[in-house]
Amino acid sequence: MAKTLVIVESPAKAKTIEKFLGKSHYTVKASVGHVRDLPKSKLGVDIEHNFEPQYINIRGKGDVIKELKKEAKKSKQVYLATDPDREGEAISWHLAYILGLNEEDPCRIEFNEITKDAIKKAIKNPRNIDLSIVDAQQARRVLDRLLGYQISPILWQKVRKGLSAGRVQSVTTKLICDKEKEIKAFDPKEYWTIDINAKTEKNKDITLKFYGKKNEKIELDNENMVNEILKEIEGQDINVTSIESKTRRKSAPKPFTTSMLQQEAANKLSFTTKKTMMIAQELYEGIDIDSEGTVGLISYIRTDSKRISDEAKYKAKDYILDELGEDYYKANPDKKDNKSTKKVQDAHEAIRPTLVNRTPDSIKSSLSRDQFKLYNLIWRRFVSSQMEDSVFDILNVECKINDVIFKATGSKLKFDGYTKIYNFTDREDKVLPSIKEGDLLKIDEIIPLQHFTQPPARYTEASLVKTLEELGIGRPSTYAPTIATILNREYVEKQGTSLCPTELGMIVTDILENNFQKFIDVDFTAQMENKLDDIEEGNTQWKEVVSEVYEPLKEAIEVAMESIEKINMDEETDEICENCGSNMVIKYGRFGKFMACKNYPDCKTTKPLVNKVGVKCPKCKDGDIILRKSKRGKAFYGCSNYPNCDFVAWNKPTGELCDKCGSYMVEKVTKSETKVICSNKECNKGTNKENKTDVSDGK
Repeated sequence: MAKTLVIVESPAKAKTIEKFLGKSHYTVKASVGHVRDLPKSKLGVDIEHNFEPQYINIRGKGDVIKELKKEAKKSKQVYLATDPDREGEAISWHLAYILGLNEEDPCRIEFNEITKDAIKKAIKNPRNIDLSIVDAQQARRVLDRLLGYQISPILWQKVRKGLSAGRVQSVTTKLICDKEKEIKAFDPKEYWTIDINAKTEKNKDITLKFYGKKNEKIELDNENMVNEILKEIEGQDINVTSIESKTRRKSAPKPFTTSMLQQEAANKLSFTTKKTMMIAQELYEGIDIDSEGTVGLISYIRTDSKRISDEAKYKAKDYILDELGEDYYKANPDKKDNKSTKKVQDAHEAIRPTLVNRTPDSIKSSLSRDQFKLYNLIWRRFVSSQMEDSVFDILNVECKINDVIFKATGSKLKFDGYTKIYNFTDREDKVLPSIKEGDLLKIDEIIPLQHFTQPPARYTEASLVKTLEELGIGRPSTYAPTIATILNREYVEKQGTSLCPTELGMIVTDILENNFQKFIDVDFTAQMENKLDDIEEGNTQWKEVVSEVYEPLKEAIEVAMESIEKINMDEETDEICENCGSNMVIKYGRFGKFMACKNYPDCKTTKPLVNKVGVKCPKCKDGDIILRKSKRGKAFYGCSNYPNCDFVAWNKPTGELCDKCGSYMVEKVTKSETKVICSNKECNKGTNKENKTDVSDGK
């Protein structure tokens, strides 16, 4: 008896779905991603004939295509069940072409989660391939190909081989470069704070902070202003003039969109965007759970929507009422952010567990450590989104000495609400001692402190994803691969969790800005995303959009080829070639930097680049500390005498010793500054490298 063939992208998904449908009536196969694409060896777009794409079967997919054709030929029906997004729709369209299916027949099925009910419902409701969605994907693919394949060769000629430009990656690199320029141009501003440590009439401690004078807030910009205030309050007690008590409510965050999941996983779990999406894909496609078998644990992972289905809400309600009680359920959660401005991803729900009763702890033994962490985050976020607000009692105290105002604020958790489930911080109540208006407080200590404003923080992966989303650059599925690309191209490097542009990244960005400004402009890139949405909604023809972009691109390329001068990236060093005596230079090769003789091609001496930091090893005292990279590309510092000396450190040694415990000092890089601290965690004596004035409370 002929079976029905269902085609998905991944073998893991195929395995899960086949279990739900049963092997007796269904065969489930995987295309393993795209099967047709533009050729890698050439442009693959016929510019002269209205930008017609020249698709070919992807090299290496011959066996997969052959098997799919064989199964399709003997099946009574073929359903294309690729992901419910643009890429998934395009894969289905290409599969239909290869298998000879009529794209106007109802051969396309989609589902938001890989569960038995969702799969069977999808099988009963097949639809036609949506050619408008396919056209939006084609427009994106052709535009990216035109920009990448026509600008990148200019970079090869003028800078070095192996470089690339792209519609989204170049704008992303520019954002990181612009932030670095902003940091370097930053002019620190002086400011002061004045704190008062006082005691109440019952001898309880309270700390008050300077606010202003005569009911006006004042910023203390210099020491003279501080000295004037100190003269006014010297030798006096402070009077409690006002006490305000109020209640503040804090609502639960919405369920995860893709970008928010990436941000929270970075902030709460220290996951990279790439790692987050890889693990989320595993949870979506299916995990073998004890007593259940293989099942998809979360809904579709590429979405801009915060919306959840009524069915999921009802199940969450039952769970909250049964496990936590009526006080914790919010009957009418705020709906103001539930609608997305983007049509495609709002067709899906937010990211949520497929079964709320499948708690993280109940399936922990079936998950890897990282799978558990991410599922726990997703599950808690979803359940908490349906829970009641947390409630705080807030106490604001205002005190005066003459006209000089000092304030203190206390807070105490009154009802934990949603934080009973979604609480990843160690928040502590700040309870003020019992005082009343008219009380006179005795001043123990007055503490004036000088500070300097700090430069803006460098982007982390989380803050970069947030910025890309706010600016409308790219889509949920592009954030992780874009960040991976600019790191792999060595346009950007990681220092701790911060993303910093390399010299190469700055040079390439300057070239693109000076010659292709329109195409790496933030507004242009965001507007292009809107045009892709218009194509998908059937309002615009995709080739018209491509033509509109290509004409100015063609002109800019012709000018750039003539105007850009070749840039020599070679960096001469003091190291001498052992064969001819000339200086060695640092070159960029296919696998990164290396050293070569300046007299090439007459002398072809090369050697690996050893990146010395100018500090002797604190362990063996003989070797040099050199910068290395782990297998995962993370920078660390080791001794040049390895393996005879096994010294390693994540932070760069400075060559100095701690005057407190004698351990070696290191540079600790944070988002906005570099601090010199002791390597001994028990000691950890820290000072700011740039400015040793107290800046711990910098704005």
